[in-house]
Amino acid sequence: MRFYPILLVALAMLAGSAGYITHRGLAKPPAPAPLVTATRSEAPATPASAENALDWTFKSLAGPPRALREWADDVLVVNFWATWCPPCLREIPAFVALQQQYGEQGLQFVGVALDEAAAVKGFVADNDVNYPVLVGDQAVVRFMQQLGNDIGALPYTAVLDHHGEIRYTHQGEWDADEAEALLLSFMKSPQTSK
Repeated sequence: MRFYPILLVALAMLAGSAGYITHRGLAKPPAPAPLVTATRSEAPATPASAENALDWTFKSLAGPPRALREWADDVLVVNFWATWCPPCLREIPAFVALQQQYGEQGLQFVGVALDEAAAVKGFVADNDVNYPVLVGDQAVVRFMQQLGNDIGALPYTAVLDHHGEIRYTHQGEWDADEAEALLLSFMKSPQTSK
């Protein structure tokens, strides 16, 4: 008979632990603190002060930082990636081909790497990347969050119109045919035309 009460206590503790773990797993995490993002040319920007995604600047592989505004006349595809990210590396050849095919018609890819500049330079040179590639640190993660990437995973792609408005975002590897069809529709859309 002594075994029965011990079994009940053990089951009660197990049920309580399971309830606690379930509650903790379902509870919403606290809201993140305000994030500092990439910089604007005048001063550091935060999500509250950065009025337009086109105002963001990132380090270039050679020379001064470059602002996304440089490419505002085109349908701008900002692809966040890293050399250590296999899905990122698989989708880049399709982006190179799309840039080659539609660049003169108003499509512009810009890669923003969350990586070391030396690794990015090597990859860009070895793979004939034909569009601008910029690099950043944790500011890249924060900027992705500003553009809707709540989980911070790579690759992440955002399509911006010439006003800097987000037209589309894609989490994960983007299928080449799907990307081409969608980007062509944006290029023909009056909202994104020059």
